[in-house]
Amino acid sequence: MIFNETQSAIQQVVRDFAQVRIRPHSAVFEAAKGYPRALFEEVAALGMMGMTAPESVGGAAADYVSYALALIEIAAADGALSTIVSIQNSLIVSGLVKDGNAEQQARFLPDLIAGRMLGAFALTETDAGSDAAAMRTRAEKVDGGYRLNGAKQFISCASIAGIAIVYAVTDPAAGKRGITGFIVPTDSPGYHVDKVEHKLGQAASDTCAIRFDDVFVADDLRLGAEGAGYGIALSNLEAGRIGIAAQCIGMAQAALEIAIGYAKDRKSFGQAIIQHQAVGFRLADLAAKLEAARHLVLHAASMKDAGLPCLKEASMAKLVASETAESVVSGALQTLGGYGYLEEFGVARIYRDVRVCQIYEGTSDIQRMVIARAL
Repeated sequence: MIFNETQSAIQQVVRDFAQVRIRPHSAVFEAAKGYPRALFEEVAALGMMGMTAPESVGGAAADYVSYALALIEIAAADGALSTIVSIQNSLIVSGLVKDGNAEQQARFLPDLIAGRMLGAFALTETDAGSDAAAMRTRAEKVDGGYRLNGAKQFISCASIAGIAIVYAVTDPAAGKRGITGFIVPTDSPGYHVDKVEHKLGQAASDTCAIRFDDVFVADDLRLGAEGAGYGIALSNLEAGRIGIAAQCIGMAQAALEIAIGYAKDRKSFGQAIIQHQAVGFRLADLAAKLEAARHLVLHAASMKDAGLPCLKEASMAKLVASETAESVVSGALQTLGGYGYLEEFGVARIYRDVRVCQIYEGTSDIQRMVIARAL
């Protein structure tokens, strides 16, 4: 895909920032299990916390191809940070832009887009992941608002977010048409983070179990109409899956570059190991697979820019990119041999970080279901 001048400029600016300000410190962020809050504002200063949001609400008004390119560069530097950026853009800011009213946008978007506040997306529950209609969290109508009770699982940013967009059942008899979205400030009485999970990878991005004990949510913090929550949640899937697919490309690209650099420097039997067919052909296959996945991601983004329905293409991009990324990172680790297993070379961290991409934002099985229905 040939990029226009603006897209190329955005890609280069984000790459320069990510390689200087993020990548050298990624191991430190992982060990600390978090980021300095000021870093989010630095990322926001590039326009990356409201990248596709319109200028009228303070966004960068960029296209989705530019957004994908920028996420690829962030992910190439630090996978966990790219998860936070993706959620902020595709699920929080975009959700408020599309379904929030003017008062809600004025209240929350300035801080979100400036990186002064993060948002959490609270849909998944212990027994309601891919089957969101099975959720048990309840919102009971009371005078002036709702009382929220229940629990959510696997919620990113829940311990550091300023708001959570929470989905709860307001009409149990209506099935998925009885789900409503709410904007819940995390300092609300009754909002509890029960546990910050210990994970295989992406340790710098918190993933939490949260609980709502009789949390009062005022009427003016309902997101969209009552009963419209399921549709609101699903409407963000295209952008969300494109974002995760893009981060897969970035992490895999970083691992492949490490492997290629190592293969050029490492000598065996009198020559660089990239000259040995076993290694050179492996890297060639990995590069070709990654390039194919990259074009699938950018194609889905270009369809989104054209205003075309692209849920099938976004699901294809997410499926292929996430599974390709694990294969590429595994091949990169193999190329380094024993050194690939050591933390100091960087591939081990990427290997841990990339595995979850086949799970969140819809598992690979769910992507196959979506694609099959569209065939």
